[in-house]
Amino acid sequence: MKLSKTILAIFIMTSIISKTHAESFKIPKKKPQNLRIATFNVSMEALNYVPYQRGVEPNVTGTELKQALSNNSQQIKNIAEIIQRANPDIILLNEFDNTSANHQELKTFLQKYLNVSQHQQNPINFPYFYQGNVNTGVKSPFDFNHNGIKGETPQDTYGFGYFPGHFGMALLSKYPIDEKAIRTFQNFKWKDMPNALQTIDPKTNKSWYNTEAWQNFRLSSKSHWDIPVKINGKTIHVLASHPTPPVFDGKEDRNGKRNHDEIRLWHDYITPNKGAYIYDDKNQKGPLKAAPFVILGDQNASNVEGSAMYSGISLLLNSPLIQDAKPSSLGGKLHAKNNPHGKNHTAYWGMRADYILPSTAGWKIVDSGVFWPTKTDNEFRLIKNRAASSDHRLVWLDLAFK
Repeated sequence: MKLSKTILAIFIMTSIISKTHAESFKIPKKKPQNLRIATFNVSMEALNYVPYQRGVEPNVTGTELKQALSNNSQQIKNIAEIIQRANPDIILLNEFDNTSANHQELKTFLQKYLNVSQHQQNPINFPYFYQGNVNTGVKSPFDFNHNGIKGETPQDTYGFGYFPGHFGMALLSKYPIDEKAIRTFQNFKWKDMPNALQTIDPKTNKSWYNTEAWQNFRLSSKSHWDIPVKINGKTIHVLASHPTPPVFDGKEDRNGKRNHDEIRLWHDYITPNKGAYIYDDKNQKGPLKAAPFVILGDQNASNVEGSAMYSGISLLLNSPLIQDAKPSSLGGKLHAKNNPHGKNHTAYWGMRADYILPSTAGWKIVDSGVFWPTKTDNEFRLIKNRAASSDHRLVWLDLAFK
C-alpha cells in the first residue's frame, strides 16, 4: 500500500515527536571521576499519610511512614524512581521520619524500594547511611507559642513535630562515613550565638521567650550535622540541616529569625574567626577546620522571594568560601510562568528552597540541575502533584576534585 506524501510526512513527524517525547527529560550520566551529590525533601513524614481537615487536629501516631512503606506505596515508589534516575553518590533526605532505634523505616526504604528497580530503572544501593536524632517533636516544659499552655505537642516542642523524629533527616552514601568523627549540634543553645536575633514581643516590647525558656531554647529546629565521608583517600564534610520554615508565627517573626540564625550557624562554622563559639553535642568547641565541604538541605529560604529574611541565606550565597551553581530546570521555569526566578525553583509552591553549596576550596563544579520534567515529558507523572511524590524537587550537583 502506498502512502500519500502528506500522510507520509505526518507519519514521520509523529514518529519524531514520539521519540522526542519519550527521551525529552534526561539527567546526564555522571562521569566516573566525578561525584554526584543530591538533596531531596521527600515529604516522607507522618502528616503526608493522614487525612487533612481544616481546623481539626490530625490524628498522628508516629507509625504512618512504617505503614506506608509496608503497603507498597506508589508515592514512595515514585520517590525511589526519581532517586534512581538521578543516581547520586551521596544524597540528603529531608522530612524522613525517624521513629525506631534500629532505623527500620530507612532500612525498608533502602531494601524494598531503592534496591528494587522502579519503572525499569537500575536499582541503587547505598551501603552507608547516617540518621541521627533531631529536635522535632522533643517536648519542652515551656510555652513557646504564648497560648498559656506549657509543654503542648507539637507547638511547644524544641522543633515543631508530633513525636521525636518527626520531619527527620537521613544521609545516604555509596562511600564510607567516618561515624566516629561526626559532629552534631542538636543541643546548641540559640542564646550562645553572638548577636542572636532574639525575638521581641511587639505587644510588650520584651523578649518573646521568658528567661528560663530562652536559656534552654535550642537553635536547630531539627539538627545540624557535620558528616565526614571518605572518598578514595580524601575526606569531604557534608554539612546537613533543615531550618524551620520562616512562617506559621506572628508579627514577632520568631520562626523567621530562627530560620535566619539556623542558616547563619553554617556561615559561622565555615568562616575563619567566626565560629569559635560553636560547640557540638560532645562539648567539642570550634568551627570546621578542613575542606572540601558541601552544605546540603532544605534551607526554607530564598534571597529573592518568599517570607524568609533574605540576609540569612545571602550570608551563604555571597560567601567567598562557597560556590553556587544555581541549579535550574525548564520544568520549574514553565511551572512558574512569568516569574523570572522560576527556573531555579526547587519547590512546587514556587521558591528556591533546597541547596547544594560546595566550598570553593577543593571542588570544581561540573554540572547541576533540578529534577523537574515538563508537562510533555513522560517523567512528569512523577511530579504532577504533591501526591505523586513530594512538593519539593530533587536537586543534584556533579563535582570534581581540584
